[in-house]
Amino acid sequence: MTNIQFIARSVKTADINIQNTVQLLAEDCTIPFISRYRKDTTGNLDEVQIENIAKFQKEFEIIVKRKDAILKSILEQNALTLNLKSKIENSFDLQEIEDFYLPFKKKKKTRADVARENGLEPLAKTMMDQGNDDIAFIVTKYLNKKVINEEAALQGARDIVAEWINENIYVRKQLRRLYQRKASIATKVVKTKKEDENAQKFNQYFDWVEPLSKTPSHRLLAMLRAENEGFVKMKIEVDIEEAYDLIDEIILKKQSNFTSHIQLAIEDSFKRLLNPAISNESLQEAKVKADANSIQVFANNLSQLLLAPPLGEKRILAIDPGFRSGCKVVCLDEKGDLLYNENIYPHAPQNETTMAMKKIRSMVNAYQIDAISIGNGTASRETEFFIKKIAFDKPVQVFIVSEAGASVYSASKIAREEFPNYDVTVRGSVSIGRRLSDPLAELVKIDPKAIGVGQYQHDVDQNKLKEELDTTVIRCVNSVGININTASKHLLSYVSGIGEKLAENIVKYRYENGPFTDRKQLKKVPRLGEKAFQQGVAFIRITNAKNPLDNSAVHPEAYGIVEKMANDLKLTVNDLIANKEKTALIKLENYCTPEIGVLTLKDIIKELEKPGLDPRKAAKVFEFDPNVKVIKDVKSGMILPGIVNNITNFGCFVDIGVKESGLVHISQLKVGFVSDVNEVVKLHQHVQVKVTEVDEDRKRIQLTMIL
Repeated sequence: MTNIQFIARSVKTADINIQNTVQLLAEDCTIPFISRYRKDTTGNLDEVQIENIAKFQKEFEIIVKRKDAILKSILEQNALTLNLKSKIENSFDLQEIEDFYLPFKKKKKTRADVARENGLEPLAKTMMDQGNDDIAFIVTKYLNKKVINEEAALQGARDIVAEWINENIYVRKQLRRLYQRKASIATKVVKTKKEDENAQKFNQYFDWVEPLSKTPSHRLLAMLRAENEGFVKMKIEVDIEEAYDLIDEIILKKQSNFTSHIQLAIEDSFKRLLNPAISNESLQEAKVKADANSIQVFANNLSQLLLAPPLGEKRILAIDPGFRSGCKVVCLDEKGDLLYNENIYPHAPQNETTMAMKKIRSMVNAYQIDAISIGNGTASRETEFFIKKIAFDKPVQVFIVSEAGASVYSASKIAREEFPNYDVTVRGSVSIGRRLSDPLAELVKIDPKAIGVGQYQHDVDQNKLKEELDTTVIRCVNSVGININTASKHLLSYVSGIGEKLAENIVKYRYENGPFTDRKQLKKVPRLGEKAFQQGVAFIRITNAKNPLDNSAVHPEAYGIVEKMANDLKLTVNDLIANKEKTALIKLENYCTPEIGVLTLKDIIKELEKPGLDPRKAAKVFEFDPNVKVIKDVKSGMILPGIVNNITNFGCFVDIGVKESGLVHISQLKVGFVSDVNEVVKLHQHVQVKVTEVDEDRKRIQLTMIL
């Protein structure tokens, strides 16, 4: 099987599209570049399909490498037959390949090894031949100083047979199918931990059994966490008699004098070897699926969060609210640069409300503030009400902004580099303001795990989580494009083909030479070669550039085509931009080249019609119910406005204006069955919810969207 055939089993597209995509990836082309600017080469594959091709190509390479290592190991043991070699070479199932290798794998001395050393392998072979020989007579041939009696000889032979059964590929395959279909997962509380306060959050799993195949990802990860923290014991089980019967059918060919001994070996093999291995395999497989599911939930949420509506280049007053320690206030200019900072104390215990109002009003006037951004943590609602009492000289929009991860950013190396002369409270307030102006540009500075939009993100495979989240950030950054003259090095590092070091070089070049005025200047950045230029240039934007196409998603390799289009219409490129009447006259087939076909030309026309259009919507002010500030204000039956602030497989969490978010279970999203929460709601969506239950002691609020 070739790599193309291997990938084609999972990615449904023509082989030539897979082949071309693999070739582009081998040439170090990035996924955003391939999906946007090589559509004609890939057959219009989207980013997800290209990511899958890259993933399966990597998987293919891992399998080939593992097969080579296994073949070499068996060859060194002088045990590689032509038949075994053929089986390994023709298999592309990693589990099956490992099964082929199992008898040759180096392991600790087993009971079967001891039995072989004692000369009992011929007796085991006789047992497996399942004849009607006289057992008592045959066994006497194998007695010696180490095998002192008949039972010892038979036990040793059974140990060898048990190992052969364990290494039987067909047995393992059939048992795996049994576990996949019928295994159950069971948890029991550790008695000494039952009354532990920390164990109570897992009390659902103190005595729990359910089919493993039907266990949702969030529940499996919760059980695993409970086990890891020592509160429960977990087992993966199948019906033991069904397992014995399954192995009997494969191993027992006929009734013989050795049947009872083979059945004992089967039971021993299952209990001691097969069940521990395959139950662990089954749990690991379920964990891998749960991880993938949880990681995808996180990635979807992160994508929605990064692509949240920006307010744009406005002057912002940002507030990190608090009671005793006061509210930290910063004023930012249109670029997000810090102009001024101060503390105010409008709440208890100081209650300096009048003075705080004067200060806020003065700052709004002095720094020509357009909008106010308030963090949604402690004292958020009280601060919002306080701000709305102020009579400003001009309209000022007031936004409540998620401050998740702001404290992580404020203590980070990135924040220290940006604001070396300010403490963490100022840095946190700046982040709250900037994430209103441009959530994408600000949130890329924070470890996605600290943003808090997922389920059990700390329990999944951390390498896979990081890989998926990095891919998500790259996809979001490149779908929007970035202003090269204002972007931080952290934002630049996610641009296709750029990376961390080149991002630093771009920022340094910008500092030393002033703003970029055209895209060609990128080539002057130290160590930024032709490949990096090709991959990244179309994802950067230069406002007020000499060439208007430099502020669009049109790739420089297509500038000549656009110029020809304009010339043919007797227009300048400037005249062609945003001129739908003229672009409608263009016959795309007249402008195809070997590199650029109709699919890419269609994208060029769309971009000319709306050059540099930000795919994100504009930020909107949201109003919480003014009568609801803390959880004791929330009563069953209330219908409240809210904002979706987290999405999981089992429902979504909604901010209704109090510290504790309420849960809308998946069954309460709408009338009828819902298989995917994302089909109904999106992160930051404004919704109406009804309160169904309030538990003040446990700080839990249950909501429904079925009104």
